[in-house]
Amino acid sequence: MVSKDVNNHSFNKKLLESLGFPFVTPTMLENEPLNSQIRELKPAIIIMEADFYECCTPYKMGLLRKEFKDTRLVAVSIGKYPDDLAMSFITNKVDSYVTTTDGYDKLFKSLSEIARGRDFVSPVVAKRIAIRKEKPDEAGNITDRLKQVIRLICNGFRDKAIAKTLGISRSTVDNLKTTIFKFLNIDNALEMIRVALTLKIVNFDELFFYPEDFTVSPKPKNYKQKKMRNEN
Repeated sequence: MVSKDVNNHSFNKKLLESLGFPFVTPTMLENEPLNSQIRELKPAIIIMEADFYECCTPYKMGLLRKEFKDTRLVAVSIGKYPDDLAMSFITNKVDSYVTTTDGYDKLFKSLSEIARGRDFVSPVVAKRIAIRKEKPDEAGNITDRLKQVIRLICNGFRDKAIAKTLGISRSTVDNLKTTIFKFLNIDNALEMIRVALTLKIVNFDELFFYPEDFTVSPKPKNYKQKKMRNEN
């Protein structure tokens, strides 16, 4: 059981064991220390709070799926969690998703079924998946090149400046951005900043927001004339 609610670890352990999960081990480790503990304990099931990694828990559980292929993964939402983001748990190969918004009776019954070896997906989230023609991509490894692009975007660099800084074409920048957005299940640069901070791809000290072509908007009327004179 992976939870940051350390004050309730003992209670949650007893609750899960009463629902049929034997030998529950609570932990609040994250990232590689968590992976190391999983390798050591070799659990049959990993139950993780949906907001454990804040906005990018689906992505992180997707990475767990890639490493721990035979371990069942369960995401549990205690409180309101966006249904569209919860959908990404399933597209990232998490086996089950349960939430208190379905009601506590349903939550406990679903967990009992999961303990018996059956998978369960909240009906609301299952419906969200069913009505979509195109599903979100699975989590993928964020390579060093993708991290470079993420850092530049988080600092306000536009496509042209990113291409110039990295020595790549604009079309390559577009492709890299598309990959990033799909992997992280995000829609815009503001979401990217939050995810990048959560994943520690960037930290606050690295955010400057001064791209090379920085200008105040709206630009003064004679901006283009000055720019042309400077270039000549």
